[in-house]
Amino acid sequence: MAEKVAYSEAIEDRKESLKNVDVAEVKVVKGSEAFHEAMIQQPPALLSPRSILLFACILVGFLCQTMNGFDGSLFGGLTANSKFLDDFNGKDSGPWAALMSAMYQIGSVCALPFVGPAIDTWGRRPGMIIGSFFVVLGTLVSGLTMDNHSAPQFRAGRFLLGFGVAIASAAGPIYVVEVAHPAHRGIATAYANCTWFVGSILAAGAVRGALELSGTLSWQVPVWLQLVFAGFVCIFAFLIPESPRWLYVNGKKDKSMEVLTKWHGEGNSENPWVKLQLGEYEDYLNLEGSDKRWWDYRALFNKPSSRYRLACNCVFAIFAQWAGNGVLTYFLPAVLGTAGYTEDVAKANINLGYACFQFVFALVGAAFVDKIGRRPLMLGSMGSVTIIWIGMTISSAIFNQSGEENASAARATVAMIFLFGAFYSFGITPLQALYPVEVLSFEMRAKGMAFSSLSVAVGGLLNQFAWPISLEAIGWKTYIVFVVWDAIQFTVWYFMMPETKQRTLEELDDIFAAKSPVKKSLQVHKLALNSDRQVVGIEET
Repeated sequence: MAEKVAYSEAIEDRKESLKNVDVAEVKVVKGSEAFHEAMIQQPPALLSPRSILLFACILVGFLCQTMNGFDGSLFGGLTANSKFLDDFNGKDSGPWAALMSAMYQIGSVCALPFVGPAIDTWGRRPGMIIGSFFVVLGTLVSGLTMDNHSAPQFRAGRFLLGFGVAIASAAGPIYVVEVAHPAHRGIATAYANCTWFVGSILAAGAVRGALELSGTLSWQVPVWLQLVFAGFVCIFAFLIPESPRWLYVNGKKDKSMEVLTKWHGEGNSENPWVKLQLGEYEDYLNLEGSDKRWWDYRALFNKPSSRYRLACNCVFAIFAQWAGNGVLTYFLPAVLGTAGYTEDVAKANINLGYACFQFVFALVGAAFVDKIGRRPLMLGSMGSVTIIWIGMTISSAIFNQSGEENASAARATVAMIFLFGAFYSFGITPLQALYPVEVLSFEMRAKGMAFSSLSVAVGGLLNQFAWPISLEAIGWKTYIVFVVWDAIQFTVWYFMMPETKQRTLEELDDIFAAKSPVKKSLQVHKLALNSDRQVVGIEET
């Protein structure tokens, strides 16, 4: 610890004209100077035994998103099961569906005061365990429900599921983004949210497979499967390292260095990545910050940069919910009904196929979060889905005006649904766990993610209450709302959201402290390298 290097000071010393240094090569980069210097000095080994083992550890954080995908998607699949609807005297749209589905979001909202304290006080690993425990409890309550007479019990189970997922789905991405190697942080956290589709696909597959079972088993089997991922998290979270940032700010600096040396430095405490991060912890992390006090939320509002960061976090989270994906995720059977698909098996098959289709595009998109960048992905995706909603509105209108014999219009509507899934999954899905976490400083991160969860829950409540009622009342005309709103969202993102790729988490503090964070984040740097590929000069352009 005595030989920590303050990389920020070293970088400032080299910000001089490239004409005044002995240059063998000039490298033009976007992102931070310190990050790229470490990349040049010590390129991380992606497939080293230690890196592979670290990826295995952060898979536990992935499971939190998988659990969220299973629980969040299950009810939408169950509404395609006539036996489930008959047992509860329910419908796949309207007030009954809205209330039953919304209990999950209501539970998420009620959990928000506990998200920050659970993750900050006891650590990122205990946060995942606490959330998963409530998911197990919620599964037991809802799984023991038998019929309409115990419908309040089923709703209570969904409340507990939402309560637990709110904590676990905040702790999981925080764990991944703080434990992953800085060079792999973007892709690792992007893939974390892609595993949401693993849960979604398994939920759709479980619903489809259980249709052939008799009696209540046709819907109880998928409900009981919610135990699987929550149980895995509760077991394996005890076997993985804690976040080195959390250790550092909670008086365990030696343990933090030990974790960094083992997992980011390949066992070498002199590794540039270890020195870079320890130097930044010293420069940027507040050892007496509000994260030490469960009741103190001042760090989220006490500076203009903090308010801007929280706004970016919440705006991205809520806009990602309001692009129209909510109506296609939770109420796809009802949407398919507007296109003439009424059979249980047909709707279940499309529901399953849609989840698999989205998963593939999310995996591809996650591979490009560092190459393309966060801003191009989110803007390209939002602009594309705006156009797709226009096509879906037109095809649905033609089908409903020409009658059920217009099979072409019905197929066009389904095609638009899949196009929406492709563009949304490629550009926005990988960023949903990554971007909201990245834009928050350490002191803000856990409590800020509670606000992110609140934004998701608020967006989800609109999805749960408004769209099923709207689909029942005005059908395809609901899609006109998304055409207008997605265009507004694109415009807000363009002017508000800075780029965050190829920087350590602490280096993002300088971006948000700038007069224009977006402009600052898009700056290009020239790194001057000598014959030994050491950085000897830096110039901003």
